[in-house]
Amino acid sequence: MKRLLGLAIILCSLSLPAFAAKNTKTITFWENTKVGSTQVPAGDYKVSWTGADSNVQVTIARNGKTLATVPAKLVPANNEHVGMSTNTVNGVAVLESIQLDKFSLELTKPASAGE
Repeated sequence: MKRLLGLAIILCSLSLPAFAAKNTKTITFWENTKVGSTQVPAGDYKVSWTGADSNVQVTIARNGKTLATVPAKLVPANNEHVGMSTNTVNGVAVLESIQLDKFSLELTKPASAGE
């Protein structure tokens, strides 16, 4: 019985990275872009997300180092291309959403204390 339990634990731990890979994509920032409060230089980044619907956390990482984590909403969509939407604010590109194959990750602003 102990062997069976041990084998089950090992199999479950080996399958976790496979599940995590489903929520990860590589995207290219073509220009310096503000993500949350962090300025991210142009380049290739790993985007990963956890959660569902309107309660998603998006993480931007490069070379194993997390640069930004921001709240977002997962919105079903049928996007033709993987990409992103930005808005220029005071001359700075600000990330608003990331479009993936079957959905978009729309970044949300945290509610301020006065709201």
